[in-house]
Amino acid sequence: MERIEKIIKNLEKNNMQGFYAKDSKEACKMVEEMLFDGCSITAGGSVSLKESGVWDIINNDKYNFADRSKPGITPEQQQEAFKAAIGCDFFFSSTNALTENGELVNVDGFSNRVSSICFGPENVVLIVGKNKIVKDVEEGFLRIKKVAAPKNTVRLGINAPCSKLGHCVSLLKNENPCMTDGCQGSTRICSSYVVSAYQKTKNRIKVIICGESLGY
Repeated sequence: MERIEKIIKNLEKNNMQGFYAKDSKEACKMVEEMLFDGCSITAGGSVSLKESGVWDIINNDKYNFADRSKPGITPEQQQEAFKAAIGCDFFFSSTNALTENGELVNVDGFSNRVSSICFGPENVVLIVGKNKIVKDVEEGFLRIKKVAAPKNTVRLGINAPCSKLGHCVSLLKNENPCMTDGCQGSTRICSSYVVSAYQKTKNRIKVIICGESLGY
């Protein structure tokens, strides 16, 4: 708990709000208290949202939720859902890693998730399991190469080297590869790396740290 308290203080120094929820149930309660009837919501691809139950909360008729992953959605409709993030009331997602210094470390394939974290939505709410806490940015990049990217390629059915190896191919030659090292080509999901540190808009980003392991 001392480590989490330190992270919350550092998030505040970085103009982000930090919250602690002992479990998913408490995290869901926090989310419900933030929302209001008729608010516009978008979300990034996130296992954490579904495992925590937050996805079930935002996917509700009393909110205007642009679901980029609903069954039968066309590529054109998916693009419209991505664009709906600009100016929406709430964007929900997770982060690939959260540092002790209160920094968010993320990588994205098409950049729709990281772009929404950086700019557009009025509020960004991130549900972060305790398993995603790392010491620093460098450890965050390694976490992406060792955990987040390989598991997400398997989940998405992407035939990338890390889906078979269980880690980034760059780790075969170097224990501390550059963040851009790795496979090349259309199956690569590690395209845009973003570190969110000090924020210009105070409390726009809200990080709910959950005392459970969630997502990748």
